[in-house]
Amino acid sequence: MAEHTQIPTPAGTFDALTAGPQEGRPVLLLHGFPEAAVEFSEQLAVLGGAECFAVAPDQRGYSPGVRPEQVSDYRMSELVGDVLAIAEHFGWERFDLVGHDWGGAVAWATAAAHPDRVRTLTAVSTPHLDAFADALRNDEDQAQRSAYMKVFRSSTAEKTLLADGATKLRRIYYPGVPDHHVDDYVQRLTEPGALTAALNWYRAARFDSDEIGPVRVPTLYVWSTEDVALGSTAALATAEHVTGPYRFEMLEDVTHWVPEEAPDSLNRLLLEHLLAHQD
Repeated sequence: MAEHTQIPTPAGTFDALTAGPQEGRPVLLLHGFPEAAVEFSEQLAVLGGAECFAVAPDQRGYSPGVRPEQVSDYRMSELVGDVLAIAEHFGWERFDLVGHDWGGAVAWATAAAHPDRVRTLTAVSTPHLDAFADALRNDEDQAQRSAYMKVFRSSTAEKTLLADGATKLRRIYYPGVPDHHVDDYVQRLTEPGALTAALNWYRAARFDSDEIGPVRVPTLYVWSTEDVALGSTAALATAEHVTGPYRFEMLEDVTHWVPEEAPDSLNRLLLEHLLAHQD
């Protein structure tokens, strides 16, 4: 059973879920949009049972204690800084990093910039950011898949997503996310300022200009064939941007919501990856 905790940092206090002994191998899990740490409930249970110390924070904007108002406060440099601040709080010199969706983007950027701190990387759904940026520019399929970003960046996004009982927000999660998680996420995001903070990740993003460079740490990338947002072009090109040990796994007939829809498959791959890279 995951435990609730709070993590004080210079940016504010993060809410988080933890599992496993604090002296165990540290694993940090970063959720995506529009979710929260609870998306990793199944992974936390398995990691805790494997004697890891697994920590899943509600990230910047999702934790009420770290919800700045300026779009610029959601730049990638700030998000990576949060990862390092959380690691500092626990006294982790090195840690394993797992990220899904936007959490995967932050995980890629952190691993590229701080390979001395990241023991292993597990990216779920999200390809290497340089591969993604190239696909946005040159692949019509990915450009069409990412057209929703323009809507999320617009000044009317909050009104659109929350209209009629948050119908369009709820639609994002289907199929793949359990109903009880959907209810939890929608409740969180209808709190004052919460959805704006989450959308500010998109408004601050600069995929077209901010290269992160190659990743040198041992990397597992898990992509699913029914992901409507992230196509195969960037997924297959990700290998070109990893210079360390690399494993690519494709989950057939699984949507974007891998941690919740296919927890057994992801948990197996994650544990295999951690076991293979213990130094």
